[in-house]
Amino acid sequence: MVQTLAYGAWPSPIDAALAAAHDGRPEFVGFVGEEAWWTEPRPTESGRRTLVRRRADGAEESLLPAPWNVRSRVIEYGGQPWAGIMRPAGPLVVFVDFADQRLYGYEPDAADARPRPLTPVSSVGGGLRWVDPQLRPERGEVWCVLEEFTGEGSTDVRRVVAAVPLDGSAAEDRDAVRELTGDEHRFVTCPRLSPDGRRAAWLAWDHPRMPWDGTELVVAEVAEDGTLHEARTVAGGPEESIAQVDWAADGSLLCAGDRTGWWNLYRIGDDGRRTALCSRAEEFGGPLWRIGQRWFAPLDGGLIAVVHGRGATTLGILDPETGEVVDAAGPWTEFTPTLATHGTRVLGIGASPRSAYEVVELDARTGRARVIGAGHDDPVDPAYYPEPQIRTFTGPAGRDIHAHIYPPHHPDHVAPGDELPPYVVWAHGGPTSRAPLVLDLEIAYFTSRGIGVAEVNYGGSTGHGREYRNRLREQWGVVDVEDCAAVALALAEEGTADRARLAIRGGSAGGWTTAASLAATDVYACGTILYPILDLRAWGSGETHDFESQYLETLVGPLAEVPGRYAERSPAAHADRITAPFLLLQGLDDVICPPAQCERFLAGLEGEGRRVAHAYIAFEGEGHGFRRADTMVRVLESELSLYAQVFGLNPPGIPTLELLK
Repeated sequence: MVQTLAYGAWPSPIDAALAAAHDGRPEFVGFVGEEAWWTEPRPTESGRRTLVRRRADGAEESLLPAPWNVRSRVIEYGGQPWAGIMRPAGPLVVFVDFADQRLYGYEPDAADARPRPLTPVSSVGGGLRWVDPQLRPERGEVWCVLEEFTGEGSTDVRRVVAAVPLDGSAAEDRDAVRELTGDEHRFVTCPRLSPDGRRAAWLAWDHPRMPWDGTELVVAEVAEDGTLHEARTVAGGPEESIAQVDWAADGSLLCAGDRTGWWNLYRIGDDGRRTALCSRAEEFGGPLWRIGQRWFAPLDGGLIAVVHGRGATTLGILDPETGEVVDAAGPWTEFTPTLATHGTRVLGIGASPRSAYEVVELDARTGRARVIGAGHDDPVDPAYYPEPQIRTFTGPAGRDIHAHIYPPHHPDHVAPGDELPPYVVWAHGGPTSRAPLVLDLEIAYFTSRGIGVAEVNYGGSTGHGREYRNRLREQWGVVDVEDCAAVALALAEEGTADRARLAIRGGSAGGWTTAASLAATDVYACGTILYPILDLRAWGSGETHDFESQYLETLVGPLAEVPGRYAERSPAAHADRITAPFLLLQGLDDVICPPAQCERFLAGLEGEGRRVAHAYIAFEGEGHGFRRADTMVRVLESELSLYAQVFGLNPPGIPTLELLK
């Protein structure tokens, strides 16, 4: 029998521990011979990631016990952390361990299966870091992107493509590492060798551009001794983003570029001319936040596996001769940018609003797709999952705003007919990113208790073309704030949400949007700010990592030319304007948005006669984005308690968050 109970008081089987245990997703798929491999999170093991192996007979095995943590820190966001090949004696795998960032060789079937270091440790700054390994067994080496710190500062760093001997001779000797490229560019990624071994291609860019602003596709000849020469730029530039490069089996060069306003696929000829393989107003690429992301993968027969879409992504097979794409059948409505191919087999990672991310294998010959790893298993009755709506709202100047709306939902409870539900606007990070439409138990944690969630893909988000993405240029703290507010107010005006019980929350760049919204608008009754950017001038003057150290030059404007804009928009400079209660959550090991940002923001709250209810919780051992189960439990319960106190809710069994005044 359905019972009537106030919003926020519905009992739910989705508690914080359950949501935390299912946080994270499999990543970085690959083939080792006939075997499928990938990485998986372990939230209850200090948030580490491990390698998972699926043997040819279907048996699944988790490798590398704790404390091994397969994760790179290059550009802090990392990327592809492993690669492997099958030899007669079994697999040979190389991987990056998070603790020391060394590259390790690993033979799991050997009598002594302990990983052995392949690279040395450096005591300079952030040390030596590696990502996106490409094995070259014929030369006895592995190609990687090397990030090397040259000093103690966060921007004292260089990046090159380098070759590491597989015999371990470089484990103690930095000079044994063979650098393949020079210091011509600040950033390099995606080193790829042609099938005949005679040419190499990679992507490069420089400050102040970000990779979604403009990158260069570089091609070089490979000499007999393995050195590179005659490097030349064949595509890209300041206003074109090449998101990925790879070689087809026939030796032709493929790339995903957005010269038309959408990341589409092209074939690049030896003369630099390009041929469009599938011209569509949708994305076949995306923002390169992590090195080694793959939106397409060539198959041996000439077909190309693609992750593509507009506002969402699906897995398909592209025939480059006809431009036709045949999508995989199945329940998945979202695929992440990681692909691998072997023969006619394609590996990807897909999810849907009713299922979490799982490893999917597609047979390009038959079109059949199936789950082969990390399969979704409902931890509770799916009747408790939210039922999302894909909506487009109208913002200032009539611009479209894309959003996912998750109304409160419970199989056994409804609210009184005269009560409108509270809603929380979720602002995603990046900000050059987007919120995917997939099952998220953190969202279900709130909706199953009677609190609605609105994920806003505000102007600047990806998935809707370069024009939509460029809306945020010099408008960060304006467009994102306006778009979130427009969605929140529209929900209230149409009678979907309670105008007096609106909140906003977000992490990283979403934390910025949350804090900026609390300082600049009166739309929200409270907010949850996670590992945020709060002080633009400090963040843009060395208080972050190198990758994003000049990001604000496009998001806000050149600091040297518009310094007043940095102060005008910073929540840390206007904390005295905030009157709504808030919860501030921060990792003490965060080098992207360091705790100093929060400390200055909190200091700005102090003032004669001011009383702003708030709580600040800092977590030891957590960096940018929380990974430990115990951390995530406290975060969710504290956030729910904030809403309960501000909105007058009565969620059962939730510890009370102490708000300081």
